[in-house]
Amino acid sequence: MVITQRRFLGRSGLEVSPLSFGGNVFGWTIDENSSFEILDYFIAVGGNFIDTADS
Repeated sequence: MVITQRRFLGRSGLEVSPLSFGGNVFGWTIDENSSFEILDYFIAVGGNFIDTADS
């Protein structure tokens, strides 16, 4: 899978991937090494939109 599309985030001028990665599990459910592996893969396939909310 490769994410090539981008969408504007409201009127901010920022262009983000249409898929957002939910990072709520980082530090809670998965360890640090696994977290980095997953994030590295997401970035490698073109993702750039990460939800970091803790709820």
